[in-house]
Amino acid sequence: MQSTFGVEDVKGWSGRPLVRDSVRVPGYQGIWYTLGHKFEYGDKYSGGLGTYTACHQPMAVHHAASKRTFFTYGGTSGADKRELAIMVSYYDHATGLLPQPVVLYFDPKVDDPHDNASIQVDPEGHVWVFKSGRGTGRPGLIFRSTKPGSIDAFELLDVQEFTYPQIRFDDKGGFFLLFTKYTLQTDRGPARKLFWKTSADRKTWSEDFPLAGFEGHYQTSGQCGNKIATFFNWHPGSNVDRRTNLYYAQTTDWGKTWTKADGTPLTLPLLAHDNAALAVDYHAQDKCMYTCDVNFDSQGNPLLLFIISRKGEPGPAGGLREWTILAWKDGKWHSRIVTTSDHNYDMGSLYVEGNEWRVLGPTGTGPQVHGTGGEVGLWVSHDEGLTWKKDRQVTKDSPFNHSYVRRPEKAVDPFTAFWADGNPQQLSKSHLYFCDSRGKNVHRLPYDMK
Repeated sequence: MQSTFGVEDVKGWSGRPLVRDSVRVPGYQGIWYTLGHKFEYGDKYSGGLGTYTACHQPMAVHHAASKRTFFTYGGTSGADKRELAIMVSYYDHATGLLPQPVVLYFDPKVDDPHDNASIQVDPEGHVWVFKSGRGTGRPGLIFRSTKPGSIDAFELLDVQEFTYPQIRFDDKGGFFLLFTKYTLQTDRGPARKLFWKTSADRKTWSEDFPLAGFEGHYQTSGQCGNKIATFFNWHPGSNVDRRTNLYYAQTTDWGKTWTKADGTPLTLPLLAHDNAALAVDYHAQDKCMYTCDVNFDSQGNPLLLFIISRKGEPGPAGGLREWTILAWKDGKWHSRIVTTSDHNYDMGSLYVEGNEWRVLGPTGTGPQVHGTGGEVGLWVSHDEGLTWKKDRQVTKDSPFNHSYVRRPEKAVDPFTAFWADGNPQQLSKSHLYFCDSRGKNVHRLPYDMK
């Protein structure tokens, strides 16, 4: 068992299938990142982004048979390093312990957590990790653990073109993958277009089917039984800083047909911003929107947690960022504001238990004002999102902002949310955290461990 890693430890991984023992790392050290887009009030987004982005779904999943919650995050090779490592670990619910994490993939030339991974566990218990690519410059990679319920060794099974992987299973264990492709450059950068594909046997894949492709999109999806639901926005002129509008599409037959929430069929691909999937026209309101998390009410109706802003830049120009729930009920969309915060990328998650809905995320002002993230709070609604009340201040007096609070799939206490912290104003250490569904029992994972 090795306790450190470097280029030689993972030499030869890119592009070649192989099996090898995993490299253990003595501590949970998250990646620090800045996009480098500077404004009067700081970076567009920066800080501890080990659990970034909202488009990577899921980043943790509970496996009942092994009583473990497996998770992936973006790590690094040292506190003063900006080298992205794809990390995998688990929380053992039987013992209350975590092992040293595993570095699954490492490229010292990449510091970008857009390359973070998504994770799933198949019916036989194998852990699957889909490492995001970035356009055609860096490929997407698909790994599978060689043993069920274990992270001791992984096999690289496939190399594909996908960004922001969102992985779902059918009732027989076949894959459904929602993802993004970068296409031709525009004066505002590449257009991000949405696709999906399937694999019934987890070995061979269908073609890439286009979902939406008008100038650019980000999407966040979820699954409820045989329903796969996706919400996505629109980038006018391929400008991601003008992301607006809110669209919805669902399939209940594994992609054979796609419909609106009311069952009205959609004709794919969607190629114009004024299309039948439009749920809310934020463009007409001159508002930007940032998707966070998809969940479902007790009747299986889709819900989206997202943030509304007036500008793509950080600071007061964007106004108070409104944490908003969009819910489908009684044949129409309803929106409710949960609370407000101070940054476009203050991402959190939505939890549903019967008529009680909870939002856990960095809604409070953090030590680095106007920076990504903040102090984590828990907000609760007992009337299906009509009214909200702050239930608990989850973190306080923190040295760094907390960001990207993620909800594990099939989450089980006490590992019901996990996230990272970091200083969005300058390079810093980034710790990983988890807590239970009530925002109690917050644990910071050890940065150094024996």
